[in-house]
Amino acid sequence: MDARALRPSLTALMLALTAVTGLIEAVSLLALGPVFTAMQTGNVLFLAFGAAHEGDLPALPAAVSLVAFALGAVCGARMESAAEGRGWRWMCVGLYAETALILASAVGGWRVTPRFGDPGAPHLVEAALLSMAMGIRNVTSMRVNVPGVPTTLVTRSMTGLLAGSALGRDSAFGYGSGAWARRALAVLAMFAGGLTGALLVRAGWSVGEVLLPAAVVVAGVTVAHRTLLPLLHTR
Repeated sequence: MDARALRPSLTALMLALTAVTGLIEAVSLLALGPVFTAMQTGNVLFLAFGAAHEGDLPALPAAVSLVAFALGAVCGARMESAAEGRGWRWMCVGLYAETALILASAVGGWRVTPRFGDPGAPHLVEAALLSMAMGIRNVTSMRVNVPGVPTTLVTRSMTGLLAGSALGRDSAFGYGSGAWARRALAVLAMFAGGLTGALLVRAGWSVGEVLLPAAVVVAGVTVAHRTLLPLLHTR
């Protein structure tokens, strides 16, 4: 069999990362916050609600996440552009850094029990590490730019899915093409990751125990990209 037939597509790798995002957001929202680590729109609103002293939402976790995410995005941009300038695989560099941060969070959170609504210092540290990882991820996914699979949110995927469907019939969103399948899989991947994370938190797993599978998956995506897709040119 042709070796190329065994290679997973870049889309499949991005879908795996999307599922990881769902799992991580389940941990951050249900066990560390409430706080988002990838979807910073939610943190901006949490911070606004906290500043207004309405909704009984702590503003500190959102602020910590926003700062850590910004740091991750800046570091990710610098690392990947420097790697590209040296002829290295910049996507692997970003994934290595993400894996290291998630793994550090898993190790540090091994004895951290989920606490919703009243996070302590260990929970904030965990959220900061994950937010840095997701800041790097956003840079990586935007550089890769797989249409319909941004990996850290599904709003655009859902919009494209509906607008390009038989209901929306908008050719600008790929109506009549197979783009809907990729977008639908992105939504399902996020749901599956979130469901898995929520079930593990509900089962009493510690923060570190839930995050370890996420680190393993990102490491697996890195290996797959490095060893199974040697001829793939990322954008």
